[in-house]
Amino acid sequence: RLKEFLKKEVNLELSTLPQFEERVIDFSEVEQLMNSINTVPAPCAPVINPQAPNAATGTSLRICWGLFSDDTIESYQLCYKPVSNERSSDEQAEHTLKVKETYCTITDLLPNTQYEFWVSALNASGISPPSERAVYVTAPSPPTIRSKKIRSCENAALVCWESRDVNPVDSYTVEL
Repeated sequence: RLKEFLKKEVNLELSTLPQFEERVIDFSEVEQLMNSINTVPAPCAPVINPQAPNAATGTSLRICWGLFSDDTIESYQLCYKPVSNERSSDEQAEHTLKVKETYCTITDLLPNTQYEFWVSALNASGISPPSERAVYVTAPSPPTIRSKKIRSCENAALVCWESRDVNPVDSYTVEL
């Protein structure tokens, strides 16, 4: 039988053409799911430290902050502005700096002036809420001794000076 079957000529053509459905498969949900597995959550708000002693000069301030979580952080966004009762747009301008560390020294500030600081943390997922705002104060500028008004005698001396600061200074230390 096999011999007879192999002798026959077999027609391998299909009588009908196969029809295939063109399907477009949407993998967007799967892709989102895969991306959500590998993403880092947005960071929590940092905590800004109060002003430390000796962290100010007449024109600079050193600001420090920290995190109370194990968030992955790429950088920080430090914002500040001078504290003023007046609403002048120039004096109330906010400044923003991108910082890699948990501290920053701000320079070119005004002496004996209060500045308000706040910080946010950034990573690939986004930006954290801002920290609480902290007020830092630059040191007063040194007074100018009025040399024409200096008077002295055997047991005493009168020394007069002028403060160049707009805001009042709490006290002065006179050294002999």
